[in-house]
Amino acid sequence: MTGMILDGVLMLLLVAALGYGVRLEKKLSALRAGQQAFATAVTELNTAAGRAEAALANLRASGQETDLLHDRIIKAREVKAQLEGLIARAPEAPKAAPPAEMPRPVLVAARPPAAATAEDERALRMAALAERIQGLSPATRAPAPVAAILGALTAGRTANQAAKQSLNPNRRSLDEDLFAA
Repeated sequence: MTGMILDGVLMLLLVAALGYGVRLEKKLSALRAGQQAFATAVTELNTAAGRAEAALANLRASGQETDLLHDRIIKAREVKAQLEGLIARAPEAPKAAPPAEMPRPVLVAARPPAAATAEDERALRMAALAERIQGLSPATRAPAPVAAILGALTAGRTANQAAKQSLNPNRRSLDEDLFAA
């Protein structure tokens, strides 16, 4: 009889262990699923941190270019003020002969292609103006500061265009990084 009682107790303990094992398996399955979700979240967070870091690097580069452009604007304003001062102090040019006596050179500007922008048209007009000023007769030739002004205007245009072109890719990539999420 003692053997049967011990066998009954052993069977109850085995059933209890089996029930506990089933509950433990369910908890372990939930833990594994949570671990996989956590690993996915960490991977996504790492990717987002990498994008944010790249966006910050682009933002810093854009900030440096903005500082450079700001310095150029300040210098351009100083040059403008100096030029206005020079123009104000310049002696008046002698009165030219009436238009009937002095023939005007006729400039024929090449028609820009259909895809030309307003900046290209402005550059063509500036070049035509420079040719007109340089082509005047010696008595009415423009003073040297005017030639310097024209040179500065054409050089400044190419520098500004290069700066704009370098800013555009950075601005596009920054927009892509900011609005990608």
